[in-house]
Amino acid sequence: MANVKKQNDSKGGGMISGIIIVACIFVGWLIWQFIMGNGANFEGGVNTGHPLPGNMLAMVYKGGPIVPVLLGLLLMVVVFSFERYAVISKAAGTGNLDKFMTSIQKDIKDGNIEGAIASCDKQKGSVANPIKSALLKYQEVKNEGLDSEAAAETIHKEIEEVTSLEMPMLEKHMTILSTMVSLGTLAGLLGTVTGMIKAFSALSAAGTPDQAALANGISEALINTATGIATSALAIIAYNFFTSKIDTLTYSIDEAGNTIVNTYRHYRSTKK
Repeated sequence: MANVKKQNDSKGGGMISGIIIVACIFVGWLIWQFIMGNGANFEGGVNTGHPLPGNMLAMVYKGGPIVPVLLGLLLMVVVFSFERYAVISKAAGTGNLDKFMTSIQKDIKDGNIEGAIASCDKQKGSVANPIKSALLKYQEVKNEGLDSEAAAETIHKEIEEVTSLEMPMLEKHMTILSTMVSLGTLAGLLGTVTGMIKAFSALSAAGTPDQAALANGISEALINTATGIATSALAIIAYNFFTSKIDTLTYSIDEAGNTIVNTYRHYRSTKK
């Protein structure tokens, strides 16, 4: 039943992610077509004219049909970054994680297991859940009187099993952010190439080169390059930030697990 539910959640999550991706591309096109392409941004009141002096929206609009794709990619980075921030913040629990870990370790070392479990119930989240399961397993192996190595293996296995259920939620959509790092650069490069093709086409025209077409081609290339770099840079920052957050959470779980095991070993040694 758990596997079936996990598969259904995965399918549902994948469908939602797909809808968000399509929606971001569509919103990017709307921004490009109706906001950046608004005639008020151009000379003559139509978007086929030259951009008004200093009007950045019109200049970006002139970047060509690759711009709405880049805007969609940029929106994806922003949307999934907010989504990951909300999920990972919730995973850390309701209180300060550092204070929670300090309190938990003190309770465990003092033998106050019930107090540590109560702190986990109060904290909640993806860190508290595996720790609580390990504490419950600690009480179980303590009652059974297992030796230190058997108890350590049992507790570690419990932590790994619960953590394996929590980690997919933390790492979900991280692959999308990592993909945006490369995809933003490649889409920007595609726009650069199409812009340079237009520029060279203007140079190759018979007679006097079309200076306006040449300038538009170069402008399109540079706009796409800048937008692609901005998208990739934001994706790199977001990906590294959230990876660091996830590593901190997993380290906290491992640290608490080691404390529980060491406490049990100390308890067994005092009984000999």
